[in-house]
Amino acid sequence: MNLLSAENLSKNYADRWLFRELNFGLLQGQRVGLVGINGSGKTTLLKILAGIEPPDTGSVSTRKDTRVAFLGQQPVFDETLTVEETIFASQNDTLAAIRDYEHVVNDPNHKPADLQRVMELMDSYNAWDYESQVQQILGKLGILGELLQRNVGKLSGGQRKRVALARVLIEEPDVLILDEPTNHLDLATIEWLENRLASPSLTLLMVTHDRYFLDRVANEIVELDGGRVHRYQGNYAYFVEKKAEREQMETAEVEKARNLLRKELEWMRRQPQARGTKQKARIDAFYETQEKARTKIKGPEMELSVKTTRQGGKIIEVEHLSKKFGDKVVLDDFSYVFKKKDRIGLVGPNGAGKSTLLNMLTKQLAPDSGTVDAGQTTVFGYYTQTELQFDPSQRVIDIVKEVAEVIELADGSVVTASQFLQHFQFPPAQQYTLVSKLSGGEKRRLQLLRVLIKNPNFLILDEPTNDLDIITLNILEDFLLQFTGCLIIVSHDRYFMDALVEQVFALEPGGKIRQFPGNYTDYREWLQEQPADNAARDAEKALKSVNQASATTAPAAPAPAKRKASFAEKKEYEQLEKDLEQLESQKQDLIGKLNAGTGSHTELADWAAQLKRTDADLDTKGERWLELADLM
Repeated sequence: MNLLSAENLSKNYADRWLFRELNFGLLQGQRVGLVGINGSGKTTLLKILAGIEPPDTGSVSTRKDTRVAFLGQQPVFDETLTVEETIFASQNDTLAAIRDYEHVVNDPNHKPADLQRVMELMDSYNAWDYESQVQQILGKLGILGELLQRNVGKLSGGQRKRVALARVLIEEPDVLILDEPTNHLDLATIEWLENRLASPSLTLLMVTHDRYFLDRVANEIVELDGGRVHRYQGNYAYFVEKKAEREQMETAEVEKARNLLRKELEWMRRQPQARGTKQKARIDAFYETQEKARTKIKGPEMELSVKTTRQGGKIIEVEHLSKKFGDKVVLDDFSYVFKKKDRIGLVGPNGAGKSTLLNMLTKQLAPDSGTVDAGQTTVFGYYTQTELQFDPSQRVIDIVKEVAEVIELADGSVVTASQFLQHFQFPPAQQYTLVSKLSGGEKRRLQLLRVLIKNPNFLILDEPTNDLDIITLNILEDFLLQFTGCLIIVSHDRYFMDALVEQVFALEPGGKIRQFPGNYTDYREWLQEQPADNAARDAEKALKSVNQASATTAPAAPAPAKRKASFAEKKEYEQLEKDLEQLESQKQDLIGKLNAGTGSHTELADWAAQLKRTDADLDTKGERWLELADLM
């Protein structure tokens, strides 16, 4: 049954229609991932469906007694309330009982009579099981102790997102609408949330750039493209495959319509004003063909291609770097000599000091002790979590021209700022739009462009995936795979990390950094295989809670005897499965031709030679597939 329905929705923003007469429905048990390019209207659609923002036309209806909860990218609170009051602000009587119980229990000076009263209240609502779930949610999100009594107006951006997420999860609504729920969460918390939201009984609509999250949580993908919705019954991997097929079919239909239009246009020019039924029908068909032929075919996707400044022998040498804030040790005696083409993923819980380390490497923050010595040819490109700063009167092209009027590409050619903006999916008409009218994702894309046009050879990306659409992420990944300089990535996007990093720097309790060869998934699998008393287990616990106390470091256990498949080997394994299926099909086709005996002598000889080559390919690839299957 439909829990939420929308009919004929239209919305205009900044003199542009995001969508017109759009229809949408959400069935009980559906877990829908909404995808689309930045600026397509995803966040606006979520707000309309949640009742936060009105549409220009159309209506949204919910089934009787259906409760809808919304988590926005920038949560809005009553700034005068505490975290505890904010989380338990629901009118639910059971939640009110849990709130009173938690308040009394956490008060070290509570009176026995107060404790007796709230326990009786908990009994009357049978709230004990619910209370244990609430405790689990608050614990996993690191909302404990003193933080519960803090005023929400004093929280950081990441803490506000966690409080808002805790509130909607605790409310247990019938429909959950989430806009980028994984932003500001550490990797372990994302994995916990992933498992919680994958429940078959949950009804969910979400926008997220996290492709692993989409794959494991969503059972349907809805794409918002050009003001229309396209539905795909399956997860993200299925969507990618079927979207490509749909676009190929649409391109073929448009090309066919354009070819037909040429013929019909000649007929229209030769004919007098239509009078007969046949002529009128043909004219009507002409206009339909004309409309189809004018459909814009998507051109080649954005390509990031900038010149990289030549890198000398000395890149960065870090010796005995240490830093602490008050009594908290963020970094303790870290040394490392960066090498050419280093591809490092920096991981750790929120507040562990990842941004602090990056700021010290770029000399924006001084260490307490130790040195950072950068080579003379090292040119930093630092993409930070700080929002793009701009004057309200500035237009998109002004932001680029502040850095460079012309940009040199990797092949040595030179393009203007306007031409380069087009590479970044900013068409000429949008280049003179005020920056203030861009969506959050478009501003982040513009910020990334400013970093890349400086031709860096040491690229630091601090949460680059936040607010970027999946299409832009795929293109950014392709660029970074070809990037010849050094690369450090801080990201909660596991797919992004797995595709790009070759070693992990993990921040552990006490300010130590563990250097691990492999990508993020390799590191997590290794952690899980370590003995419980090993330092790696302490590191895993630290990843799971921002409030984890410092732990002592024990000697590292040896790596597991059996090697796991790397990310590249996993991709090779998937490709081999497709290749073997294709080769088997070719073999059967060739056998059929040879058995039919209808070909000429030359054709028969050619088919026999092809069959021999196909068999050889099957043997070679089959052996490799078996090797990888054992690792998998």
